[in-house]
Amino acid sequence: MNNEYMKQPALIGVLRTKLMSAFKKESAMNKIMLITVLILCVVIGGYAQNITKVGTTAGQFLKVDIGPRAIGMGGAFVATADDITGLYWNPAGIARNYSAEAVFNHVNWFADINLDYAAASVYINGLGSLGAFVNVLSMDDMTVRTVEMPEGTGEIFTYSGLALGLSYARELTDNFSIGFNVKYVRESIWNSTAQGFAIDVGTLYRIPILNEFRLASSISNFGSKMRLEGRDLRSTLVVGSIDGNLVNTDVTLDSYDLPLMFRVGIATDVLKADDMRLTVGVDAIHPNDHTEYLNTGVECAWNEMLFIRGGYKALFESEGEQQYTLGAGINYDLGGVMKVRIDYAYEKFGRLKDVQYLSLGVKF
Repeated sequence: MNNEYMKQPALIGVLRTKLMSAFKKESAMNKIMLITVLILCVVIGGYAQNITKVGTTAGQFLKVDIGPRAIGMGGAFVATADDITGLYWNPAGIARNYSAEAVFNHVNWFADINLDYAAASVYINGLGSLGAFVNVLSMDDMTVRTVEMPEGTGEIFTYSGLALGLSYARELTDNFSIGFNVKYVRESIWNSTAQGFAIDVGTLYRIPILNEFRLASSISNFGSKMRLEGRDLRSTLVVGSIDGNLVNTDVTLDSYDLPLMFRVGIATDVLKADDMRLTVGVDAIHPNDHTEYLNTGVECAWNEMLFIRGGYKALFESEGEQQYTLGAGINYDLGGVMKVRIDYAYEKFGRLKDVQYLSLGVKF
């Protein structure tokens, strides 16, 4: 058996042992929450030996990472996820956002692909944190080409992806948070469209050691299959002689799963002083359409105002192009009325075009 697939079950086994030890010391409510984390670990362990199925899922734009802060940390964010972009990585992270927050994220990806993401959340005392987000992928118009007209038919087409979602997160105990996203997903190419629905579930457990050691897990894009339908798949055939009957046909395509993602992460503030913080995180990711990999990253903060970040994405991923990441940010207080946050990240993409990310956020 491939050694790469043998390592993850061993890691999951260690996590289970540690959690069971903590389980014996917790209150009844905390035990219920720890069971949730254990279930997620068991599920991930059960999927760890799946055969790789590259390119067999729909909604690939859902895999484009969100937020320069997280990306600057190499995508090792599931156990931090304490700002509004955490809705993408782990919706449980916004449970401690006790104020209103909004963000806009724009990415000029490679191959003339653009991704825009906007999200907002608000905290309601006694209820929890509510959020909403929209994720839009678009690209330039392309020329329709056929076998008979390889230079173009004079028509143009485009591709787009859309995800609309609502979020809810809540602190169930002082140390345990849980969060959910419910989202509508749509892909369109020319005159055909595929639609589906999905949910994300996340948990975040804080342990009061090492300046708050955090253990988190999330499942993203668990939902219905998607299938392209539309008038592009309809045609008229002549049956019989030249003057035969005209028969309308409708081609039915296969349905495809959404890109399911399992994430387990740990993070801690290895240095935490009045004016300085150094956070380190590691995430293990198991997608349903590729090999497992690790994300690692750090964030250094000065007075929670200036930030420097670095990380490495997709360690041990088979035939991957993602490499190291760098990032920076500034969090500026406008006289106590609101805070403005600007984050930037750079990602090395191997043989592909290197990508730069930029976001603007406000907190009231």
